Amino acid sequence: MTPPAPANNVSLQLAQLPDLTMEKLWALWDEFFDLRPGNHHRTYLENRIAYKLQERAYGVLSPTLRRKLEKIGETGIVPNQKRAADCSLTPGTTLLRDYNGLTHRVTVLPDGGFEYQGQTYKSLSAIARAITGTPWSGPVFFGLKPSAAKRKGERA
Repeated sequence: MTPPAPANNVSLQLAQLPDLTMEKLWALWDEFFDLRPGNHHRTYLENRIAYKLQERAYGVLSPTLRRKLEKIGETGIVPNQKRAADCSLTPGTTLLRDYNGLTHRVTVLPDGGFEYQGQTYKSLSAIARAITGTPWSGPVFFGLKPSAAKRKGERA
């Protein structure tokens, strides 16, 4: 199995595809596919080879994601996704929470993660769990959204 290629190497390979001779393009095709297509259109070959180069570098799509993308391609409709309350926080934002007499400080990172006490976390809920030792909704713990009890009380 070929080890994953660095992203810049893949980008370079993709950029070079239009400049390859047909002989070299066919050699790449034969590396990835068992049969040659009936269609010999250069753009078709480049697109399929580009996909395979990326697939080799980054891995294949899961069947679930492949079905979702195919449905979007067929309908042209991208389904609405519920976004977590912490997804819209601006990088650099600092969240403060007093808990058990201590002030806990969390910084929102540019990649959507969070930094707490020198460690990086993927979610606010993971940080809330680290602080309290129990499962918590991170957005509720840090006051970004009301708890279920408060929402229920607001409806009454």
